[in-house]
This record gives sequence, C-alpha cells and structure tokens, in this order.
Amino acid sequence: MENHTIRIKDIAAKANVSTGTVDRVLHNRGRVSEEVRERILKIAEELNYKPNVLARALVSKKIYDIAALIPDPAADSYWQAPKAGIGKAVEELKQYGIRVTEYIFDPFQVNSFLQEAEKVTAAAPDGILLAPIFHRQSLPFFTQWQALAIPVVLFNTQIPDYQPLMYIGQDSYQSGFLAGKLLHYGCPDPATFVVAHIEEDILNSSHLLHKEQGFRDYFASQATTGAYQVIQIDLQSTSETAIARQLDQLFADVANIRGLFVTNSKASIVAEHLQRRQRHQVHLVGYDLMEKNLHFLNQGVIQFLINQNPKGQGYWGIQGLADHLVFQKLNNPIKYLPLDIITKENLQYYIEADK
Repeated sequence: MENHTIRIKDIAAKANVSTGTVDRVLHNRGRVSEEVRERILKIAEELNYKPNVLARALVSKKIYDIAALIPDPAADSYWQAPKAGIGKAVEELKQYGIRVTEYIFDPFQVNSFLQEAEKVTAAAPDGILLAPIFHRQSLPFFTQWQALAIPVVLFNTQIPDYQPLMYIGQDSYQSGFLAGKLLHYGCPDPATFVVAHIEEDILNSSHLLHKEQGFRDYFASQATTGAYQVIQIDLQSTSETAIARQLDQLFADVANIRGLFVTNSKASIVAEHLQRRQRHQVHLVGYDLMEKNLHFLNQGVIQFLINQNPKGQGYWGIQGLADHLVFQKLNNPIKYLPLDIITKENLQYYIEADK
C-alpha cells in the first residue's frame, strides 16, 4: 500500500480488531491489552502509517491560544501592516482552533511593553508572537517563557543570543549592505554617506545596529574605500522642525554629502527636508511602502525603498506557530524574507500584489 492510503481501518483489518481499538492505541487512550497494543503498533510501523494531522485538526475541539505582543499602529503606522498580516492568518486558521489575542504596547514607551509582556506571561498562552523592539527588556521574558515551555516566534527584530522557535523578517545586516550598494552606484569619488536613525533607541535596537554595520561594511569592502566617509546621525526629536534644524546643521558641518540611508520606515521626514532645501544631488534610500514614503518615491526624492514585507512578517509568524502547535511540522528556525528593491517604476506591482 502507498503511505497516503493507509487508514486506521486497514490496520484494524490486519490486526483483526475494531477501528475503535486501533484508535485507542494510536492515541494512547482507553484500556487495551498489552498483547493487542503491541500487535497494533507493530502493524502500524510495518505499514508506515502516518496520521492525517490536517483531518485530525479539523475535527478536534482544541483551542490554541496565541498571544501577539505587537506595537501600537496608532503610535507608528508601520505596525498596521503586520497587524493586518496576523488578521489574515487567523482568518485562514480559525477552523483549526487558532485564536489570537493581541497585546498592544506603545513602541516609544518601555513601561508599556513591560506591562503588556507581564499580561502575556500571566495568560500562559500556547504560543507567543513578538516584535522585540526593546531588546534588553525582552530578554528576561524569554527566560520566563522558556521555563514555561511556551514556543515564541520573533518577527521584525532578530536577537541572535536567544533561540526562539522561529524568526521571521529580513537579514538586517544584508539589507544595510544592500543600501550601501544602492547609494554607491553612480556616485563619484570622494563622497560622504550618512546613516540616519530617526526616533529610535539605538543601543536597544539590535536590528538597526546590524543595518548600520552592513552599510559601513559595504563601503569598507570597496577598493577605493578611502574615498568614502560614512557618518551616523541620530534624530530623536519628535518635532519635525527640530529635525529640520539638525539636518541643516549636518549639511553645514559636513561637506559633499551624496547619500542618506534611513534605517527605518521614516525616510519621508528626510525626503521632505531634501525637497524643501532643493538638495537634488543627495540620494536617499529607506524602508517600507508607507504612504508618505511612496509620495516621495514617485517624485524621485527617494530613489529606492527596501520592502521589509511587514504584512508577511505578521502572517508567517502566526503560520509558524500553527505549524508547530497544530500540524506538528518542523520549520526552519530562520525565515528570511526577500530584500525587495522598490522604485517608482516597479512600485505598482508590489501594491497590486498586496491587495
């Protein structure tokens, strides 16, 4: 018999017992004599019986509670996309008992994250999906959840010193390296390039540091590396006017800036400044298909956007937990999403694909 045709009733017929007896043995429930149990297990092994996990999940009444610990889209619109991805996955998986409770925290307030993470721990869910944007504060919770044997999937931010069930997102280092290559093309020697972090706690944001390191390493790898200077600017003010003043000071202090790399989804802030000051010689690379970013991409102020596929991160995060909890599938511990380079010429295809 082919593997896919083996059914419980086939084992029952060969063992000369009822299907109910086979079911009790295979699922280790109810009383069956040791002699019958051993005979059934031996026959199942000989026939290479594989349980139909998908069918079993459909008829099961078990509910799998997943906690999604995610930043508030109302505070930063970037997080609306992973939230939508989570919703899409839940809609597809609810028939298998997947239920997701969202624990929303303010991405600019550490205490908000701590409060919501405590709620997750108290709820003791079957699995956790987390965007660990607060690196240091996440680590003690990882220890707690490991002790509770709760599988955790990370998205958006990879933490190398923690071994989750799965990480889903981009290779931050390689995306920074790619940003350097994009800005380097067509740029005459010598030139200065700027890594701009906007509204981030850099020392607590490992993925941004990896992006910056990749960017720096690209230029260090060039034969004419001495002709290029890479500097960093940390724009922390919540006032766009204050950010504009900082950028004006940057251009006053540093000569021959030819490229800016914004490490998060806020490239539009820099783009607006470049357009207002008519700094057409400065090229700009950033991340994500945010509405404001798309406006400046179409106007040519932003040359390239690297799409991090935040919707896919949320979607595949829930799918990864469902594979582990419901379908008993082994997934790779790292799922890197493609480094999509978006220009105004190919933008429409990505927008259409996301609908």
